[in-house]
Amino acid sequence: MQLIIDSSGNARCIYDETIPLQQLGRIKIRRGSHVEPIPGGRWIADMEPVDGPVLGPFSMRSQALAAERRWLEKHWLPQG
Repeated sequence: MQLIIDSSGNARCIYDETIPLQQLGRIKIRRGSHVEPIPGGRWIADMEPVDGPVLGPFSMRSQALAAERRWLEKHWLPQG
């Protein structure tokens, strides 16, 4: 898990349960994307909540989730 802390003490990360974030203080969680099925049984990762593109389509949901995480780590997380 990458935890980015800026000079004002605010932290950002891609949420998972590796670190119990509530122990660090007040947290604000917001959606980074919408991983959704599309017609034909395929999946997309719509990154609109963070002003990103639609990724996919993918044949499996796990592929869409992996692409979502990679995109967030590259384009959203370091931008602070």
